[in-house]
Amino acid sequence: MTATATLAPHREGQAPAPDHRARRSYQRRRSLVNHLLVAPALLLSVLVVVVPGVLTAMAAFTDWTGVGFHANYVGLRNFTDIFSDPVFTTALSNNIKWLALFLTLPAVFGLLTAWLLLRRRRTRTFYQVVYLMPYVLAPVVNAMVWLSIIYNPNGGVTGVLHIESPLSSLHGAIYAAAAVDMWHYWGFLTVVYFGAMRQTPVEQVEAAIVDGAGSWQVFRHVYLPSIRPTLLLMGVMTVIFSFLAFDYVYLLTQGGPAHGSEVLGTYAYAFAFSAFEFGKAAAVGLIMSFFGLIASCVYTWMSRRQLSS
Repeated sequence: MTATATLAPHREGQAPAPDHRARRSYQRRRSLVNHLLVAPALLLSVLVVVVPGVLTAMAAFTDWTGVGFHANYVGLRNFTDIFSDPVFTTALSNNIKWLALFLTLPAVFGLLTAWLLLRRRRTRTFYQVVYLMPYVLAPVVNAMVWLSIIYNPNGGVTGVLHIESPLSSLHGAIYAAAAVDMWHYWGFLTVVYFGAMRQTPVEQVEAAIVDGAGSWQVFRHVYLPSIRPTLLLMGVMTVIFSFLAFDYVYLLTQGGPAHGSEVLGTYAYAFAFSAFEFGKAAAVGLIMSFFGLIASCVYTWMSRRQLSS
């Protein structure tokens, strides 16, 4: 006669089985180790991002000159002075023009060039290196190249053609500076879009070709839907970068002539290091961050909507 063992079901109030206790203990230890590994990066982010951001937000409501620690609370006076300044209106409109240019020309050129690179199997690596060269060069080098070769009235392209340098034009300087930045940026977009297109399933491309789709139809109905998340991300990053534009404007025009190419970045720089009104510079910085925050919120909303659809 053989005895059969019956396992009693686990009831509420009973202590968990030993293996359950061991599993929970292991999970707690693993969670603690993960938190310890993340802690240095989190602490660094707090020190170099959160703390300066909070201090900048506090300085925006003071008359701090950037020297010492003494500052008087002035409420919204910095913002009212900025909003009533016509130079701020010019700078904001130039940032919007910058955004409109970068959301169209570099994106279109990058997409079309990435699509063409798909056909260049042997030389695509060489072309990617060439396209990335302006992006990896320092902005100072790029600006000097354009100042000496393109915009130089004494021997440059504008001098040879006997035309006025666009950098000296009140209404054309912002477009001339944007052209240099777009030349530096579009190759980066090309490489990013090309990498995204290469992730498109080959089965979808082959199925479209078998169904009789032409190359343009494959690009429009297969590749573009496949890289939509990349397009969305790079669009949001372009919005953020457009309102943070500073280096090429400052290197080429310093915001001139007569504030014609002023952007929010150079406008804040002038407050901080020319007028020593760091409170107003911090206020302009908050305004710039506001546009980046809106872009980030739109990206999060569109990403969630795309995942739920």
